[in-house]
Amino acid sequence: MDLLVVKTVHVACVAASYTLFFLRGVWLLQGSPIMRQRWVKVVPHITDTLLLASAVALAIGIRQYPGTDAWLTAKVAGMLLYIGLGMVAFRFSKTLRTRIVSWVAAQLVFFYIVAVARAHSPLPFIAQ
Repeated sequence: MDLLVVKTVHVACVAASYTLFFLRGVWLLQGSPIMRQRWVKVVPHITDTLLLASAVALAIGIRQYPGTDAWLTAKVAGMLLYIGLGMVAFRFSKTLRTRIVSWVAAQLVFFYIVAVARAHSPLPFIAQ
């Protein structure tokens, strides 16, 4: 498959994944009944699976790998932190404050991951 197509799919999945994450957070904080709908529980998993598959395909296609290339290592570490914070926000937190803090922190990590991807640097905010 052409790398441009894979990258387009990846970027589209990034946008869809973040949009769903943001909306789910808003709905959770509002106590919306939408959070109990089946599609809200299923669609993010489908989107994130496509996102991960396209990420792996891109890494193979550009011959750069986590553990070898610092920027991809930073993206994977960021992704793991993002997932962990999302789990705290949506599943494990007992208080509204913890939900909000972990939801906002996850978004900050998400934007760090995007910055790393754009700069191909683990320190995207520092001039190199």
